[in-house]
Order: sequence, then C-alpha cells, then structure tokens
Amino acid sequence: MNKKTHTITLNTEFITLGQLLKLSRVVSTGGEVKAYLASNSVVVNQLEEKRRGRKLYKGDVIEFEGNKILLQ
Repeated sequence: MNKKTHTITLNTEFITLGQLLKLSRVVSTGGEVKAYLASNSVVVNQLEEKRRGRKLYKGDVIEFEGNKILLQ
C-alpha cells in the first residue's frame, strides 16, 4: 500500500489533532472529529491516538487513511 506523504509547516507552537484533521479535510467540523477518531485509526509517532485535543508539534508524524503527514 503506497502512502501519500504531505508536509505541513506550523506557524504556531502546536496544532491539535482535531485541528489537523479539519485542515486536512478529513472532517468538516470539530463535532465530527470525535466520531471519526472513535471509528478510524489515527497514528501519531507510531502510537494510536484517540484524543482530539492531542497537541502536535514540529517533527511529529501523523498517519491516517493511507496518508502520512510530517509537521515542520
């Protein structure tokens, strides 16, 4: 399975997982994030993550739905 790798440059200290999923257009509203995380696998730095408020920083690697996002 080939994964698509994307790089996102942070202009702030961190972004939450929920914000990243909205930015990536995986969900359209914050309310959808909780349901998405309950039924889909999202991996942050090789560990499954279910918290929408998880803070993501530069250097983190997030994987979901065959995509890989590198934060810089």
